[in-house]
Amino acid sequence: MNKIINMIIRQLTRKLVNKGVNAGINKASSLGRKRQAPQLTDDDGTPVEADAPAPTAEQMRQQKQARKMARQTRQAAKVMRRSMRG
Repeated sequence: MNKIINMIIRQLTRKLVNKGVNAGINKASSLGRKRQAPQLTDDDGTPVEADAPAPTAEQMRQQKQARKMARQTRQAAKVMRRSMRG
């Protein structure tokens, strides 16, 4: 009887820990998507649209690298989730 109770407690604990890990990973990954450039305003507080110059080659390279890192992070999170199900 004690083995059955321990087995059930371990399953419940594992499920709770996995839910917490998944929630943390999802929250961390969503932080990058929510960031936006601050809105420009005049002296009186009215919004102003800024004409952004074309990105330079260096900026484009940095953006590409950032996307690659985000993709690798998402893939690592998937692998982590799969390994914890087991």
